Amino acid sequence: MALELDRVDLMPVCAPPHKTIEADPGVEHRVAMCGAAVADNPALGVSLVEVERGGSSYTIDTLRALRAQAPHDDLTWIMGGDQAHALPSWREPEGVLSLAWLGVAEREGLRRVDILASLHDLAGAPERIRFFDMPRIDLSSSLLRRRVAAGDPIRYLVPDAVRAHIEQERLYL
Repeated sequence: MALELDRVDLMPVCAPPHKTIEADPGVEHRVAMCGAAVADNPALGVSLVEVERGGSSYTIDTLRALRAQAPHDDLTWIMGGDQAHALPSWREPEGVLSLAWLGVAEREGLRRVDILASLHDLAGAPERIRFFDMPRIDLSSSLLRRRVAAGDPIRYLVPDAVRAHIEQERLYL
């Protein structure tokens, strides 16, 4: 694995602080879909830290909660290059860097040098940034929701167990 991680947890948000989720089926369904997506892979899991806290979540608060639960774990927060580029505008960005490594996947139009330049003035950057390569997949949750609403197939776009949950619960129709 590029980042040499022991485990990767998906973390459904209870209430995103900066946007509303179009046709949100509710946190219970988002948790269930995350669980279905990782069920057959022991290296993947689901963290309920943000869901159990309730309300809006900021990364700094989540990292503090994770650190309190497991003070000796080496945390890596995985994000896209667009989010890493915007890190200086986040709540307590230097605190984020002090609590976790950032695992950053480049996005089209943002090169590593551009991302590092945007983080230049933050204490902890660039030494807390770990870039990793991954194939670009032009797929978003809003696209998936639109496809389901239109009756278009999502097979091969999400794990079969997630597709089955969406169909069984008649989500996004």
